[in-house]
Amino acid sequence: MLVGCNVVRIFAELSAVLTSIDSSAIASNIQHHADFTPLFSPEHSSPLKAYHATAKSVFDSLILNWNATYDYYNKVNAKQAYYLSMEFLQGRALTNAIGNLELTGQYAEALKQLGQNLEDVASQEPDPALGNGGLGRLASCFLDSMATLNYPAWGYGLRYRYGLFKQIITKDGQEEVAENWLEMGNPWEIVRNDVSYPLKFYGKVVEGTDGRKHWIGGENIKAVAHDVPIPGYKTKTTNNLRLWSTTVPSQNFDLGAFNAGDHVKANEAHLNAEKICHVLYPGDESSEGKILRLKQQYTLCSASLQDIISRFESRAGDSLNWEDFPSKVAVQMNDTHPTLCIPELMRILMDVKGLSWNESWSITERTVAYTNHTVLPEALEKWSLDIMQKLLPRHVEIIERIDEELMNTIVSKYGTADISLLKQKLKDMRILDNVDLPASVAKLFIKPKEKKGKLLVESLESIAEADEKTESEEEENILSETTEKKGESDSEEAPDAEKEDPEYELDPFTKYDPQLPRVVRMANLCVVGGHSVNGVAEIHSEIVKQDVFNSFYEMWPTKFQNKTNGVTPRRWIRFCNPELSTIISKWIGSDDWILNTDKLAGLKKFADDEDLQSEWRTAKRNNKMKVVSLIRDKTGYVVSPDAMFDVQVKRIHEYKRQLLNILGIIYRYKKMKEMSAKDRIKSFVPRVCIFGGKAFATYVQAKRIVKFITDVAATVNYDPDIGDLLKVVFVPDYNVSVAETLIPASELSQHISTAGMEASGTSNMKFAMNGCILIGTLDGANVEIREEVGEENFFLFGAHAPEIAGLRQERAEGKFVPDPRFEEVKEYVRSGIFGTGNYDELMGSLEGNEGYGRADYFLVGKDFPSYIECQEKVDEAYRDQKLWTRMSILNTAGSPKFSSDRTIHEYAKDIWGISPVIMP
Repeated sequence: MLVGCNVVRIFAELSAVLTSIDSSAIASNIQHHADFTPLFSPEHSSPLKAYHATAKSVFDSLILNWNATYDYYNKVNAKQAYYLSMEFLQGRALTNAIGNLELTGQYAEALKQLGQNLEDVASQEPDPALGNGGLGRLASCFLDSMATLNYPAWGYGLRYRYGLFKQIITKDGQEEVAENWLEMGNPWEIVRNDVSYPLKFYGKVVEGTDGRKHWIGGENIKAVAHDVPIPGYKTKTTNNLRLWSTTVPSQNFDLGAFNAGDHVKANEAHLNAEKICHVLYPGDESSEGKILRLKQQYTLCSASLQDIISRFESRAGDSLNWEDFPSKVAVQMNDTHPTLCIPELMRILMDVKGLSWNESWSITERTVAYTNHTVLPEALEKWSLDIMQKLLPRHVEIIERIDEELMNTIVSKYGTADISLLKQKLKDMRILDNVDLPASVAKLFIKPKEKKGKLLVESLESIAEADEKTESEEEENILSETTEKKGESDSEEAPDAEKEDPEYELDPFTKYDPQLPRVVRMANLCVVGGHSVNGVAEIHSEIVKQDVFNSFYEMWPTKFQNKTNGVTPRRWIRFCNPELSTIISKWIGSDDWILNTDKLAGLKKFADDEDLQSEWRTAKRNNKMKVVSLIRDKTGYVVSPDAMFDVQVKRIHEYKRQLLNILGIIYRYKKMKEMSAKDRIKSFVPRVCIFGGKAFATYVQAKRIVKFITDVAATVNYDPDIGDLLKVVFVPDYNVSVAETLIPASELSQHISTAGMEASGTSNMKFAMNGCILIGTLDGANVEIREEVGEENFFLFGAHAPEIAGLRQERAEGKFVPDPRFEEVKEYVRSGIFGTGNYDELMGSLEGNEGYGRADYFLVGKDFPSYIECQEKVDEAYRDQKLWTRMSILNTAGSPKFSSDRTIHEYAKDIWGISPVIMP
């Protein structure tokens, strides 16, 4: 009892301190943690120690609101959304947390009193290595908006110990080493050792005496919760990001094997469990890598759903009614990685809770929703059925039944009058690909057998007369010989339909082809199992409906909708660009825009005001000076702040076309070299061309592009003829913190993907919000950004999405004629000007008319002339700084739509059916 009283007293005192605006009280609290929170030796004082003490001080404040939010959600029992994502690219927490708590000034002053500087202290925080690109950054923006808008919503993910990788740039290009973000501990999380759930892999399925299926045996591990608070801006609401780690109980350590000297075997169970959460996106070239990725996805889904169900049951109490589940729970699958939510929720409801198939399916379909993030075929996940059968046998049974019921629905809708149409729909829509059709569907595809060069054309009546069998008996006999018996694995070859030389046979389409893999099409399962499917930009959502999932759209048009992405204006303007934020608030008349970005439009009427333009340019230059320091520190290159900062920072991928950018730079460099010094200065605006982004470790072509960029930089940057007219920089290990420095300083940002291939993009929104002008194609959210900021304030080039298929066909037919300037650049690269590197594979990918890795699939050559001509327009506009600044202001003024607050309001209203819950 005494302990309880002390805890209450301590928290009461703590609350009084942290709600005070007195920086001295905050300084005292920071000092308390430096002295009494054991992490560093008492005799050592450093910015890193100051960071951890400061973080713990802020965490004290967060935990009060965090616990209160959790308790209030339980009390009101409102419907809650759960956002499942394999990635959450959070960025540093300290500046974001004190910003949302409106304590930035107080903490800066408190640290000053302690002899520290807030910026230096904040820079000690490592970026959490929980994501890679836009998928994870979007998820983190959504969490911020959910809390800020007071929506009851949690995030669920995995706690990756080593992240994706830390990128190091050497003379050989990109190298990867493990992230070390957890080496000094994470002051922003609490391990919930009392919140853990069992997980199973392998084993077998048996039917119990109760009639239920039971998944038994196999490998058993447990998932443990690590909670991270997500504070909203100017609100008490503090939501939760729950991350799972994986382990096994201590008794699984084989002490006997260890003492016998077999140390590897002794720790095998722990290693097998813990490695699930070691690395984000482990290489999947090997079967072991594929199994590990599938384990990751199942861990996320199973642990999260068990947790969600536990909370639902706890809140329902004695009035538990499973029919209420969809009215209390919304599960959003961020891309296809959490697809196993569908069969896992079905398994729990049927096998554990005892519901029927129909009851479980109705609940699942009304609970789960799917966000599609890609139109790239390789990104629409397809898992090996054989691997899944081995790893998750019960889930395969459930998926097989979902697939069969889907086929029955397709047959019911389209009938058998047009058998070719039915065949095409089944091919497009099945969840299981290259798997025997069930007998009930296969019998629809019986056809006359070709015999001795001609088709047998006898009628069914004559066959019946000759064989004294009815049509139905004939079909039944054929099917019994050509399909597997119920319960047998369809990996075995089906019996030969021709053993008795029947006159009719099954269409080969109905049978498994042993030359091809059997796969589970996860995206199709998402569409079938969820009540909503959304794209993430208007053009992307149309492609989803008209191309990627057209057959599904025809069947269930009301499932499909658009939710254009957004980014949080707190992190991406207010906190990362404080000088510009102050200017915006001054000219608009308040800082209300931070919560209502529509007010940014108020800048439009001042776009030509000379005083605003002067302040705007000063803020941009001050931000550029920070990037000058960052580039020097990270690369050793010295660049001029007077040059245009031209930036392309994003995941390295062929469709994002960093190759087009660097070839354009090479063309620019070549033309400079052909001119006199006087003509160079007259003809070209000075530029610093900045790249950043990671190439996936096994993506060879992307890594070649990184190496190529760094080779070009090594030549251009040391060319005395060129000087500050052109610099090329690859910033290593691009992450959120680097972005927070680069984006406010950027003047031109490149979003130049092949039209129709980028789902949305979110960095384009961040750049526009910060007054950076975009050059890009009509792809993803570029389309809507251009509409909002004005066509005259966006540099457009390139082919349009509807043209792409025809252009590729033109290439395949050998009709494409490359622009002479494109050929000139490739020849220049091959001349050896950029060193001894072998660029044949890169240049070869842009040549030829067919073949893997050839034929310029991403249309770099096609768009090259349009691109370099557009870049000339960029130079012309930049020379007129008054015009350029006006364009910059209008980009910020035109960006209100791209707040994640707007996006989350739409998800909440149209998909999740949740309402804000305001803390008392």
